[in-house]
Amino acid sequence: MTQSRKTFLKHLGLTALALPMFSMQKSSVAPAPKLTIGLASYTLRKYSVTQLIEICKRLNIKDVALKNFHLPLDASDTEIQTTIAKLKEAGLNPYGGGVIYMKNEDEVKNAFRYAKAAGMKLIIGVPNHELLPLVEKYVKETDISLAIHNHGPGDNVYPTPATVYEKIEKLDKRIGLCIDIGHVVRLGMNPIEAIKKYGHRMYDMHMKDVDGVVAKSESIQIGRGVIDIPKVLKTLKEINYQGVMSIEYEKDADNAEGGLSESVGYLRGVLAMM
Repeated sequence: MTQSRKTFLKHLGLTALALPMFSMQKSSVAPAPKLTIGLASYTLRKYSVTQLIEICKRLNIKDVALKNFHLPLDASDTEIQTTIAKLKEAGLNPYGGGVIYMKNEDEVKNAFRYAKAAGMKLIIGVPNHELLPLVEKYVKETDISLAIHNHGPGDNVYPTPATVYEKIEKLDKRIGLCIDIGHVVRLGMNPIEAIKKYGHRMYDMHMKDVDGVVAKSESIQIGRGVIDIPKVLKTLKEINYQGVMSIEYEKDADNAEGGLSESVGYLRGVLAMM
């Protein structure tokens, strides 16, 4: 499934040489949709909000989905708004929050309070099945969308994108999926098929790579693992994906910036070739 890094770098060099020539030519073909690289802040779970801002600036990442490490779920509205203001002042867009688990009615209510106080239009969440009617009620009342995250092997609630879709298919269209391609692959499944099948209700995604196709496979720098990342990006363009590709680099929690930087560079290199 992997593309040779040597081949990738060779093509990237050729692409760089060709870009000036392409820029002088006018084309009648409509441009392909632009894909947005963002960050799932779980990647930087051992880093402070200030450090998160500094790293995002260095990597030119604007769009961030905040995990509770950086915006606690039990924070007051005032505390939430203070943190959000700090992020926005730095030029970041805290577009969503999650992953947020919802195991009872109070947790559902708090998740929407939290997102509303932050001015977020999206929750990346995992509500228990029996709470979906209540979730739909809050989605309608607040106009805050929910993207349900699949967690792969060992998850009895939403292990696959299919298990998400079968529960939300007939619910309000603002309830959709956050497809985690790493967890899909750890189940021995094809993320390309999942994106094609459920892309029309995919409102967020966790972009990552893993070192194998079994349950115990682990996160690795994007481009070094078994996932065909160029094909994933090509498929996202084909379905006209409008959401954020949030990098969730789970390796090296105490020193994540290096692997995150490599992952961002690889994605940008592939996108430049497309």
